[in-house]
Amino acid sequence: MKYDQIDSSLFIKNRKNFMAQMKPNSLAVFNSNDIYPISADSTMPFEQHRDIFYLSGVDQEESILILFPDCPKEKYREMLFLKETNDHIAVWEGEKLTKEAAFKTAGIKTVFWLQDLEKIFAELMTYAETVYVNTNEHYRAAVETETREDRFTKWWKSKYPAHNVAKSNPILQRLRAVKDPIEIKLMQKACDITNKGFKRVLNFTEPGVWEYEIEAEFMHEFLRNRSRGFSYTPIIGSGKNANVLHYIQNNQQCKAGELILIDAGAEYANYSSDMTRTIPVSGRFSDRQKEVYNAVLRVKDEATKMLTPGNLWEPYHVEVGKLMTSELIGLGLLDKADVQNENPDWPAYKKYFMHGTSHHIGLDTHDYGLLHEPMQANNVFTVEPGIYLPDEGFGIRLEDDVVIQENGEPFNLMRDIPITVEEIEDIMNTNS
Repeated sequence: MKYDQIDSSLFIKNRKNFMAQMKPNSLAVFNSNDIYPISADSTMPFEQHRDIFYLSGVDQEESILILFPDCPKEKYREMLFLKETNDHIAVWEGEKLTKEAAFKTAGIKTVFWLQDLEKIFAELMTYAETVYVNTNEHYRAAVETETREDRFTKWWKSKYPAHNVAKSNPILQRLRAVKDPIEIKLMQKACDITNKGFKRVLNFTEPGVWEYEIEAEFMHEFLRNRSRGFSYTPIIGSGKNANVLHYIQNNQQCKAGELILIDAGAEYANYSSDMTRTIPVSGRFSDRQKEVYNAVLRVKDEATKMLTPGNLWEPYHVEVGKLMTSELIGLGLLDKADVQNENPDWPAYKKYFMHGTSHHIGLDTHDYGLLHEPMQANNVFTVEPGIYLPDEGFGIRLEDDVVIQENGEPFNLMRDIPITVEEIEDIMNTNS
């Protein structure tokens, strides 16, 4: 781990909140992710399952967390099972968590090695009536791979078929959506690292650079600031590439007069940032580019103001659509007839702005959060309107990450990242 150690009080609080919502005489199990093979002896870089991290801070493979608040044996109410470290592992892979280090990380006193799991689990099941399984029920999830969590669930269900089953995910969806102050600080750190990367790119970009070179500038700055790298696959789309919403090839040369849509954010301590900016290759926007850019910026600023407690996600998007419709009419891209004759299920503005404006962000870039429930203080949302003009050879999207406040306007975690036309042009032309 590159990041500074996180205060264990966060994980102690998260477990307490989760256990308060468990059924009587129930236990919950959370597994680490697998290390996924590529071929031969190669593997993908390890990424911890966000739920076990949220509840324990443990950031290594082959780890299991068990919560059993009603267990008659007090020492079994919170348990970690870890891969036992030894001298051989320490030499080849680096030392894994010791029991003492695990307590410092998670605030959990009872730590066993994985070899003891089956024996202890058998005893736990004599006390428990219900087992919480941790399924992935995110609205964007489309998982084909069998996970370590899936295999564990199959194992215990076959061995203990008489137990009741409950789901952890509905509890976690609500808990993880509301961020603790410690989490917001970690997200601010991720955004601050993103800011450093973006300013580096503003000073680097000029006609003739390649999209992948811009990607490399971000990665350089992220790594030197204790980030593991991008929190999602970055989009560096110059010219017409900006109109492909999930363009990730990043392999084209940036030409004079074009715009570059940059959708990139650093992770820090497994927490995500998600930024989009659109910049001119030559350091100056044309009049038309500036006109469209400022329209997108106005929509973003007004949409941000609507992220307040009690608002609902779907009506919010309807209102953002109205803002965008007005701007598109002003740009001459729509007229009143287009709006009067629009399909209510696919409004006229969707021709130029076809995606949603906001999603939860946190430990995942598209984070947990139940969209049918009202927004709450300390939810963190992106705000990312865009206008895409393939016929004109450019697309513009702008995106910030904001914290909903109990009173007042949302707090912008990206408030220091340059965004106005003037700010971007000034930086790009300072060192030219």
